[in-house]
Amino acid sequence: MTSGKYFDDLSVGDTFETGGITLTEGAIINFALTHDPQPFHVNKVAATESIFGGIIASGFQTIALTFRLFRDTGVLSGTNMGGHGMDEVRWLVPVFPGDTLHVRVTVEVLTPSRSKPDRGTVRFRYQTYNQNDVEVLSLTIDHVMARRK
Repeated sequence: MTSGKYFDDLSVGDTFETGGITLTEGAIINFALTHDPQPFHVNKVAATESIFGGIIASGFQTIALTFRLFRDTGVLSGTNMGGHGMDEVRWLVPVFPGDTLHVRVTVEVLTPSRSKPDRGTVRFRYQTYNQNDVEVLSLTIDHVMARRK
């Protein structure tokens, strides 16, 4: 069952706001142990001695949580057909244990498919903020979205 937005429902400039998620130190370390085991993600002593002054989340974890938060809005439910790629990834500020992230997603470009009339590509700008409304991550993703029949 489709409950998300179709390509045809979207306009350039449409903006979606997500709920939030708070990162615990345990969640940061667990993710990093599997996916990005750098010392400043997994070792308290090494992290304290790093330029960050403590444990920080992996940028890849921040990207994954950013996408998850947007997915949870329902905008993509049943209409997202995959993606073409991610561009302009910028980790702007470290994410620390206790930070609560929320995301603003804006439609930047709508491109109907020339060869497949059942779909189009939507370039979404993702901006992730912490609890102080400081932007911690910015990226774009080109989603292939279903069109109304």
